[in-house]
Amino acid sequence: MTERIVGVVQARMGSSRLPGKVLRPLAGRSVLGRVVRAAQDSGVLADLVVATSTDTGDDAVVAECARLGVACHRGPIDDVLSRFIGALDTHPADAVMRFTADCPLLDPEIVALVASVYRAVPGLDYASTSIARTLPRGLDVEIIRGDALRTVDRLATGHHRVHVTSYAYAHPELFRVLGVTLTPDRSQLRLTLDTEPDWDLVRTVAEHFGDVSVPLAKLADWLDGQPALRALNADVRQKRLEEC
Repeated sequence: MTERIVGVVQARMGSSRLPGKVLRPLAGRSVLGRVVRAAQDSGVLADLVVATSTDTGDDAVVAECARLGVACHRGPIDDVLSRFIGALDTHPADAVMRFTADCPLLDPEIVALVASVYRAVPGLDYASTSIARTLPRGLDVEIIRGDALRTVDRLATGHHRVHVTSYAYAHPELFRVLGVTLTPDRSQLRLTLDTEPDWDLVRTVAEHFGDVSVPLAKLADWLDGQPALRALNADVRQKRLEEC
């Protein structure tokens, strides 16, 4: 019997470097809407839910979920792991695929690939493309067994409760963890949305390709010929896990 996989997209209006980024418009669709579509287009999810906070500032996220026709779960502002557990409680599943709403260039084909790898390895607790990174930041995909996520919830403290799955891959002695790597190495590309330079790059990509999910190979080939565009956010420093 095929395991039931539920996708959970964490989304909040609050962002220290780019407030409101999840609802910015990209080629006629919100950033969150693009993430939701890419996750759904993978064809591997039995259900999808957006996990946002109970803060009134996130009422706009709830309204966008209603417009998109996607389920929404609200939980603590800073305890994102609790939000995921709440989403899992209301949308039961054997495994959870974690998405973040600041990755509007998510590739459905990579989502499907990671789900296939996870299903092919019996007893696996966690699989991710970011353990040994070869993908651009912003296209990573991760999946965790539902029971493993509940174990993480019992054990995790501090920044691990913000990053949801980090306790699992930080403790491979407790969890069976697998890294998924794809070649060629495109990790030098930054395609996430965390700063204004990120926005300038992502918006330009969306304006060029339109309201579609673009396969990574096609996007990377195009960016190879756009050195000035790639340089826009090349110097942006990614926050460390502990910085939350």
